[in-house]
Amino acid sequence: MRQSYHLPLMGLLLFFLIPSQLCKKCVVSEGELSSLAPLLRTMLNSNYTNVAQAANVLLSLRLVGMQNQSIEKQIIRLIKDNVEKKESNLSSGQLALVILALGACHNPDEKCGFDSHLVDLLEEKFQAEIANMEKHNGNPLTNYYQLSLDVLALCLFNGNYSINRTAELFNPENKNYYFSDQFSVDTGGMAVLALTCVRRRNQQIKTDQGNLERIDNYTESLVKKILLEIKENGLIGNIYSTGEAMQALFVSSNYYRENEWNCQKTLQTVVNEISQGAFRIPTAAAQILPALMGKTYLDVNRNSSCVYDNFNISILVPGPAPPTISPSNIKVHYSVKINETYSTNVTVLNGSVFLDVMEAAQRQNKTIFGFTKEESSWGPYITSVQGLRANNNDRTYWELLSGGKPLSQGVGSYVVHSGENLEIRWSKY
Repeated sequence: MRQSYHLPLMGLLLFFLIPSQLCKKCVVSEGELSSLAPLLRTMLNSNYTNVAQAANVLLSLRLVGMQNQSIEKQIIRLIKDNVEKKESNLSSGQLALVILALGACHNPDEKCGFDSHLVDLLEEKFQAEIANMEKHNGNPLTNYYQLSLDVLALCLFNGNYSINRTAELFNPENKNYYFSDQFSVDTGGMAVLALTCVRRRNQQIKTDQGNLERIDNYTESLVKKILLEIKENGLIGNIYSTGEAMQALFVSSNYYRENEWNCQKTLQTVVNEISQGAFRIPTAAAQILPALMGKTYLDVNRNSSCVYDNFNISILVPGPAPPTISPSNIKVHYSVKINETYSTNVTVLNGSVFLDVMEAAQRQNKTIFGFTKEESSWGPYITSVQGLRANNNDRTYWELLSGGKPLSQGVGSYVVHSGENLEIRWSKY
C-alpha cells in the first residue's frame, strides 16, 4: 500500500489546530504548523509493514482530526485484513492498538469502528500476560508498555479488568519499568495514561477507594520518575519516548509544579528534530504528532463523530528524476559480544543502516555473525545471533551500541558513519 498524495499541508495543518485545555503553550503555534508536514508525509506515503504500524498511524490521524475517507478506508482495510488472518497471533498490545485506532472518533456513516469481540479477545490476552507473570518471575509475555496499552483499551472500551490487580501490577518499583537499570520513559508514560483512565472511570462510580488511592500514589510516583528524565534540551528520555511522556504530563499536571517542566523547550527541540529527519519511521511520526497538537490517547473514547473536511487530495505527479550519483563506500568496525567478542571490519555504502552492516558481516562468516530478525511496528529487530535467541521470560535481548553507548534507534533506521565502532551485545534488562 504505497501511494503518494499531494496535500495542501498548510491548510490541512491549520485545520488541525484545535485549542486544548491541557497545556496550551505545548501546542505548536500557527507559525510552526508547516514544520509538521514531514510527519504527515511519512504517515501517508509509507508502505506499512504490519498491523501495529498501520494502527498507530490511523489512531494518530484520527486524534488530530485528519479524517479523509479514502485514506482511512485503505488503512482500515489493511488492519482488518491482518486482524482476520492473524487475530490469534497478535500480541496483546498490538490488539489494544487496533481497538484504540478502530474505536477512535470514527466515520459517522460506519455502524461500528470495530467488532466487540476484539475487546473480549483482549481480555483473554491480558489474562495470559498475567498468567505468564505468575509462572515466570513476574515477566509478562510482552512488556509493560503493551500491558499499559491493554489496560488503557479495556478501560476506554468497557472491557473487564481487576482494579485491585491493576493496582498491584503497576507499582512504580516493578522491574518491568526498567531496561538495563534505566527507567523506560515511554513505558512509564503509557502507564500514567492507563492509570489515569482507570482512576477517572472508577472515581465516577465510587468503588474500590483503597485501590484508587494506591493508583493515585503510583501515578504521582511515575510522573516524578518521568520528570527526572528530562534532558537539558527538553527531551524526555530520548526523542522517541518524548511523545508518550508529553501525553502523560498533559493529563497529570496536578502532580507537579509548572516550573518542573519547560514544555516549550521540549516542543521546540522536537520541532527541530523533525526538520532533521528524526521521525522517518511511520510509528515514530504517529506517536509524536498527537502530543504536538495537545492530544492524548485518553481523547480516543469520544462519543461524538469526527469533524470532516473536504481536503483537496490528488495523486502527486512525479517530477523529473534527480541525477544519479554513485554512492561512496565507508568502512566500519563491527563486533558481536556474548561471553567473548567477535570482530570484523565491514565495507558498506555510505548511508547504510546498522542492519546493512550485520548483513555484510554475515556474508563474511555466517557461523560467527549469522542472525535472525523479525518485523515490528518500529521496523526490524534482532531476535538471535549465533543461534542465541532473546527471551522475554529471561529478560534477555540483543543491544545495539555505537562507541560503547546504547542506541535509541533500531537496527533498520540507525545510519552508520565511516570509522564507527558498532557492536551488538547479548544483554539482560
